[in-house]
Amino acid sequence: MSARHRKLLTRLLIANRGEIAARIARTCRKLGIETVAIYSDADRRALHVLECDRAVHIGGSHPADSYLRVDVIVRAALESGSDALHPGYGLLSENPALAEACKASGIAFVGPPAEAIRLMGDKAAARKLATENGVPVIPGYQGADQEPAVLAGHADKIGYPVMVKAAAGGGGRGMRLVENPSAFQKAVESARREAERAFGNGDLILEKAIAGGRHVEVQVLADSHGNIVHLGERDCSVQRRHQKVVEESPSPAVNNRLRTEMGEAALRLARAVDYENAGTVEFMLGPDGKFYFLEMNTRLQVEHGVTELRTGTDLVALQLSIAAGEKLPFGQKQIVFNGHAIECRVYAEDPLNNYLPSPGAVTMLRIPQGAQVRNDVGTYEGDTISTYYDSMIAKLLAWGSTRSEAIDRIQQALAEYRVEGVKTNLPLLRTVIAHPEFRAGRTTTEFLDRQLSSELIAAAAADNVYLAAFGFTVVHADDEDPWRAAGPLRAGGTARLDLSHSGLLHQVEGQRLPGSASEWLVSVDGRERRVSFSMAADDRVVMVNGAETLSSRVRLTESGISVTQANRTFVLSWGFGKHQRGRAESHRPQALTAPMPALVLKVLAKAGQKVKAHQTLLVLEAMKMEHSIEAPHDGIVKAIHCRAGGRVREGDLLVEMQQERG
Repeated sequence: MSARHRKLLTRLLIANRGEIAARIARTCRKLGIETVAIYSDADRRALHVLECDRAVHIGGSHPADSYLRVDVIVRAALESGSDALHPGYGLLSENPALAEACKASGIAFVGPPAEAIRLMGDKAAARKLATENGVPVIPGYQGADQEPAVLAGHADKIGYPVMVKAAAGGGGRGMRLVENPSAFQKAVESARREAERAFGNGDLILEKAIAGGRHVEVQVLADSHGNIVHLGERDCSVQRRHQKVVEESPSPAVNNRLRTEMGEAALRLARAVDYENAGTVEFMLGPDGKFYFLEMNTRLQVEHGVTELRTGTDLVALQLSIAAGEKLPFGQKQIVFNGHAIECRVYAEDPLNNYLPSPGAVTMLRIPQGAQVRNDVGTYEGDTISTYYDSMIAKLLAWGSTRSEAIDRIQQALAEYRVEGVKTNLPLLRTVIAHPEFRAGRTTTEFLDRQLSSELIAAAAADNVYLAAFGFTVVHADDEDPWRAAGPLRAGGTARLDLSHSGLLHQVEGQRLPGSASEWLVSVDGRERRVSFSMAADDRVVMVNGAETLSSRVRLTESGISVTQANRTFVLSWGFGKHQRGRAESHRPQALTAPMPALVLKVLAKAGQKVKAHQTLLVLEAMKMEHSIEAPHDGIVKAIHCRAGGRVREGDLLVEMQQERG
């Protein structure tokens, strides 16, 4: 980087948190640029605070009281002597008010001009601009009339299924797939609420949902001298709730002709708004090979790392260079694409329980290392995953000379990844990467929701996992442990474990057979087996079950026990029979409890009301997403134990119900 760049940008305020703030700080450290972090009450000991050279407290834990305060953030930049500000992704990164405030204060904004952010942030205006510049758009409605009846009428004309989208913003917020007219009104209300909270604008647009489509996006880069390039495409089709989970570059569905067409379309759109800095033009690629403009993200993308691995660039460094007024160091013909790169987003959530967030303390974090493996991490062992922010905790990336090599490399890294204390989507990621559809490059945006649900359930722990956990506990017997009061070490003695995995409770009971020191008759949820156990090392349980011999690595955790078999780790929690007897009451069939710490957005039922199965009773918000609490059956609401605007803890009683008798 030139001396001029180093002179202009000497101190950078990073107006973000988590993984992206830490990642920006690492590039700045290489460039000799001092960094200033901002933090809320909940983030006093967050990783990004520790990674930066200095830090400024900006307010309360809720984003509206801290990370979404333009005035407070710009004041922090001025008072810290920062000459530039990087918005990262999410939060205020696509808010033109931040870019305008920086310009008015003489601070270099590491992003596009406010005019480009404003225009491309308005999906209706962006669709119009795309059409005017020969970029195809999906049939839809983007009118000013936002009356529910008007929207419903246009949905009927477009034809179901339709996508309801927030007109301002992106990242999956305020987006709903509606399959039929009966679900339309509820989807509109929910999307509007989420859009208003996330972007301060509840306007919606409608688009025809393309069945069997793929999400393909093009990275663009432009300087203030009129130079603009694209850095190829990324395939982001593996998504849940319209948020990306796995990304790769190049797309296995894009050939050279299509790559050229999509790249040229992205550049036309960027030129039309006099774009500067890094941005991404997103397309939907239909099964017929036709592509359609979705939106332009006027910021750095979460998945920018796969482009960096393929092109040998540092997009953050290039962003800083452009913000300092320098020209792009290369033209389109000088960009070299090499190999294949894949990224997996590691979230604190439970894929087997409707992707519910899993906030809490990270009690163990073991990050895989190796050649061509990259980790962009936003937390550390001992840190706490907060309910106030997005649930993504890290990104795992791998590069290979071929797609197959990249898949093998990231598959091995996922097998070595360990997180304890919170539930994660690591089992989901391992299942996706190993899936034949993914390996064949055939995944669509419907892959997770419609093709993988049954396999995710099958990915739950098998009987052998519970048997290994049981074997470990009985071999490591401690007669002072009260749960073992039945005397399992005596001939004919019995033992019982209640183990929870992915929200399901499993009962493991065993009786030691007379005349044997190691042989047991064990049942898992009533399925009986004759098994012998022995220890090969401190953490290795050898289990002989008929003709099968299986070795497992087992160790105790703070809240249960973990079992590793065949490079897959299952983290089991003690059930009610051991450490959680006191919480059993909150799981009564007639009581609905909070699945996580959350804010109560709406209470839609009242005591004495008759409700139908699957009727929404409450709407909660946690980690920036809405979660509906539905009636499990037809019945009568006996009592409501929360109020709109209040906060609840995991396990808190929300609603008491009485089932109607037939």
